[in-house]
Amino acid sequence: MMKFSIVKPEGVVYEDEIEKVTIPTESGEITVLPEHEPMVSVLKPGIMTVYKNGNIIELATAGGVLEIRPSNELYIIADSAEKAEEIDIERAEKAKKRAEELLKQEQNLSDVDFARIQVMIEKEVARISLGKKYRKLR
Repeated sequence: MMKFSIVKPEGVVYEDEIEKVTIPTESGEITVLPEHEPMVSVLKPGIMTVYKNGNIIELATAGGVLEIRPSNELYIIADSAEKAEEIDIERAEKAKKRAEELLKQEQNLSDVDFARIQVMIEKEVARISLGKKYRKLR
């Protein structure tokens, strides 16, 4: 088991002792187990899967930073993180549609603006996917 915490600007989202966690990073998806080598990485929008006592908890994340410490601790500072049951699918679909419309309307987007809108779309796609999956399981 390892100590795991997810914090976003509004406060702690999740904190517990866990078996492992799969995290979407800019370098690809990684699974962190106890005694993992220390590292720091950048999160990308996607679905994080937490494993504890045979249970799975999934969260939609939208970027941030993770730090694995030598003391068997994993800390994530997330721009946003939502448990499946907290996701408002309608709101996520509207936000995705707005971002897609921005891409269509803007002919001369800078690379930074284009990347920012793409990240917004990726975030909403993860939220929609996880929210719909959760509702099917209920």
